[in-house]
Amino acid sequence: MSSRQIHHPEDCINNRYKIINFIGEGGMQQVYYAEDLALKRKVALKVPKNMSAEKRFKRSAVVSARVNHPNVAKTLDYLEDGGNLYLIEEFISGQDLKEGVIQKLQVVDPYLTAKIFHYLAKGIAASHRAGVIHRDLKPSNIMVSGSFNLTEIKITDFGIAKMAEEEISNAVEGGESSMSNSSTVLGALPYMAPEMIQPPQNADKPSDIWSLGAMMYELISGEKPFGVGLITVQNILNAAPPPKPTHLDDKIQFQPLGTQLYELILLCLKKNREERPTADELVQKCEKLCYPVVDRKEGIVDEYSQWDWGFIKSNDGRKIFFHLDSVYGETPPIGRKVCFSEFPGSPCKRAHPVVLMQ
Repeated sequence: MSSRQIHHPEDCINNRYKIINFIGEGGMQQVYYAEDLALKRKVALKVPKNMSAEKRFKRSAVVSARVNHPNVAKTLDYLEDGGNLYLIEEFISGQDLKEGVIQKLQVVDPYLTAKIFHYLAKGIAASHRAGVIHRDLKPSNIMVSGSFNLTEIKITDFGIAKMAEEEISNAVEGGESSMSNSSTVLGALPYMAPEMIQPPQNADKPSDIWSLGAMMYELISGEKPFGVGLITVQNILNAAPPPKPTHLDDKIQFQPLGTQLYELILLCLKKNREERPTADELVQKCEKLCYPVVDRKEGIVDEYSQWDWGFIKSNDGRKIFFHLDSVYGETPPIGRKVCFSEFPGSPCKRAHPVVLMQ
């Protein structure tokens, strides 16, 4: 259940930021869509929900402002007004990774996963070079634009990094009941490195690398690497490598890149943080991946032949040919929506890869 909104449309903060509407809230903050009246631009305005969070808000703002990279949402301003503290962040028009990708696709094919992996690694590397650690990386803190074309991929909420760190640390030290009562911890738990759980004070740059690996495993497999709920704690502490997704070996087209991605993910999920690559090393490894950057389209599976191929009816009414070898994950039934890239072909263009939508 949402708490009471701190602001409403038309409220004006510090005679500069006019509230347009309420976007949503996390465990520690409410987020509003606002207009910067001075610079005539749209921004995300963030307000801590409680006094304990306010104590850490300024520190987080100062730290996050050091990072300037196209894959990181920029911290623009920090101010106090009317007894409240405010963090102003670049506004990204789109959805978070969970809503925009994970909840729309059964699994994410290696090509799209490689692009997301590469871009997030670059954003994390830039932040680490600036001495900024996120400590709460998860799909809801990644914003994407352009639907499946992912024209923008940005890490957000560096501005509450210190707040998240302290809440997670306090909850973990309080034991299972305390962890169960923290929405921040429950949301972060599937992506938390072992050192964040026992003891949490040891979290550092390698913790962000672990979280990135956990997210990428979820994309390519459709499953969280260590499960969900508090049982995840023991699974993470044991850190047994998650199994290779069967989809990666089902079709030869996906094997080379899929295997490379899986190996990178396992490096990120090393229990010994000293064995994990740095963010800069990870960027270098991602640069060696060969993945196409081709527009994604949506359509509906229209028919199948008696053989191993069929047709997709694209949203613009055209028939697109596809072979089952181009399907990543579950074979889509007739009438179901799919995401695909389109390539030249005759008499019909050809789809590859083809991924079933939820």
